[in-house]
Amino acid sequence: MAAHKIDVLLMQNNNDHMGGYVKYFTDIPAANGYPTTVVFPKDESMTVVSQGPFGFDRRLPAAGNDEYRGVKELLGTPSFPSVDYSVDYDSELACRGLMPYAEGTIGMVSRGTLPVSMVDYIRRQFPRAKLVNVTDMVDRIKCIKSDEEIALARRTAAVQDTAIAAAMKAAVPGKKDIEIGALAEEIVLDLGGEQGIYLCSSYKPGAPSGHVPRHNQQRTMQSGDIYTLLVETNGPGGFYTKISRTIALGKASQELKDEFAFVLEARNYALSLARPGASCGDIWNAYNAFMRRHRRPEEQRVFFHGQGYDLVERPLVRKDESMKIEKGMYFACHPTYMTRKFFATCCDDFLITDKGVERMHKSPEQIFELQ
Repeated sequence: MAAHKIDVLLMQNNNDHMGGYVKYFTDIPAANGYPTTVVFPKDESMTVVSQGPFGFDRRLPAAGNDEYRGVKELLGTPSFPSVDYSVDYDSELACRGLMPYAEGTIGMVSRGTLPVSMVDYIRRQFPRAKLVNVTDMVDRIKCIKSDEEIALARRTAAVQDTAIAAAMKAAVPGKKDIEIGALAEEIVLDLGGEQGIYLCSSYKPGAPSGHVPRHNQQRTMQSGDIYTLLVETNGPGGFYTKISRTIALGKASQELKDEFAFVLEARNYALSLARPGASCGDIWNAYNAFMRRHRRPEEQRVFFHGQGYDLVERPLVRKDESMKIEKGMYFACHPTYMTRKFFATCCDDFLITDKGVERMHKSPEQIFELQ
């Protein structure tokens, strides 16, 4: 902040899926759509604004307390993004923390999660302040994980290994898609996870279906179906990882096995290019050239992306990413496409090290079959 002449940072999140900035700075996740706003001065402790009664104002010791470390003041207000007339309540309290910097430089962290209502309010209250986007500065610190953070991410991967193993055993004819996802969720919660998504689908070969959200997971599985489950959750400590596996409810056809083998080949090709200093755009272009050579669909979304306190965070391995691959980052990698008969995918997380790429999950890389 000193090098960039930034006096104070401002951020807001309202969920624990894509709310990693608040979690990173405070250790406390935002959740349930309720806004949490953080004012982070360069030389002082933080002010945090969150859901609470009118007039809530709690002063903490200089170092904070056991729950809110590095926080000097907690402010609360009963505001809701769904109640338009209340949206300035958070902004008003944030301005209390920003008051010493009314003529300084305020760094906005993550414009995608800072509401326009707050930015407009601050501009009106502090017309002499300079508001600048500093997300890239923060990302280049946040996306490189410490040894402690990597250890916590490994715990998440181990939790998911346990959940996916149980789910593959429980996927039998007569069960609904959502029942298997719910079993995986129960295991993740029992083992210390909190938030995440469980996407799945079953289908008859020849009528493939990709991962679908919960409101579409009511199909009852039948003998001969194919079922795929994606578990993308955090674990103890709050770090996200992601795993996906497929089971044939019967004997897997050789064509399905061959397609899965190609998915692994494509994934391993992309991973072979992911070395410290590598360009994400170059990996994207090389991967799509590989897919064209093998007469498979090119990727147009994101098949390879960073994770951490957000289930998707930078760097994204695609053409528009400026950040390079660095040691200490970890990524979910999941080549995915549809054939005439099958939904082809596999996902695990991978750590970038000095010696190469290390797979963090331990689940077998295979098509499971109903025993």
